[in-house]
Amino acid sequence: MVPKLPGEVRPWGRFDILDEQPGYKVKRLHVHAGGRLSLQSHAHRSEHWTVVNGIATVTIGTETRTLAVQESVDVPRGEKHRIENLGPSDLVIIEVQFGSLLSEEDITRYEDVYGRMGETGTNAGGASLAPRAAGAS
Repeated sequence: MVPKLPGEVRPWGRFDILDEQPGYKVKRLHVHAGGRLSLQSHAHRSEHWTVVNGIATVTIGTETRTLAVQESVDVPRGEKHRIENLGPSDLVIIEVQFGSLLSEEDITRYEDVYGRMGETGTNAGGASLAPRAAGAS
């Protein structure tokens, strides 16, 4: 039996971690119809997205394009990016992350329709949003 790795429910849907080893992490993203991830970037990782169900609208840098099943795209480290599901059914993407820090803390958010600018990672201004340890300044 394969052990169940953690996943998280998000306002746009959910993600499940399929595998994680030093230097890479593999996630399955389920994006509800109408769901939109935040416009974000990562300082320590790049990503590779492959659509396995549905139609994705992806923004990488200043370019927005549509990806269908079996199409994929690379997201360079540090590049602003977003996934949207403008279709009528759920979107499923396999995301492979590569880098030295594969944590939800490595997120800089620039826009978020769900009001999560004050959560995990950093805001566009660079202020940390991670919880501080008691007594930390």
